[in-house]
Amino acid sequence: MASETTTGASEHAVGMPQLDISTFSNQIFWLVITLVIIYLVLSKIALPRIASVLSDRQMAISNDLAKAEDLKQAAIDAERAYNLALSEARAEAQTIIEEAKAEIKQELLVATEKADVEISKKAAESEKAISEIRKGAIKAVEEVANDTAQAILGKVMPSLSNEATIKKAVSDRMKD
Repeated sequence: MASETTTGASEHAVGMPQLDISTFSNQIFWLVITLVIIYLVLSKIALPRIASVLSDRQMAISNDLAKAEDLKQAAIDAERAYNLALSEARAEAQTIIEEAKAEIKQELLVATEKADVEISKKAAESEKAISEIRKGAIKAVEEVANDTAQAILGKVMPSLSNEATIKKAVSDRMKD
């Protein structure tokens, strides 16, 4: 009997058991049940979860895109405000510069007028001093001329060395 068992087992062992025609109906039955269970699990549990995750994800993406668009618009508005403030600041700076230039020009004119007045005063004082120096120099020249003429006439013609006549002659000559 032991040899019969081994012979029967070897007959069944030949080939693949799933290709055995006698077991096809059993295999098809379990295949259908397995496919139905997989379908039910996927359609009732897995697919709704996947669909809700995809829906949540799509909503998050839409919200993020809307926020990004809002932020982009806010950035554009901020840039416009910045450019407007910058142009206003430039215009204000230009106005301040013009005012400062006008103020400096006015101060320069006032300082120039003061300097001109001081220069005129100093020039008048200088001319006065020069005039006095000239008068003193003319007097000194006249005295030197008188002394020299008297010394020369005293040596050359001692009889004509009259001091009043020499002074009158030198004075007449200085006027010319």
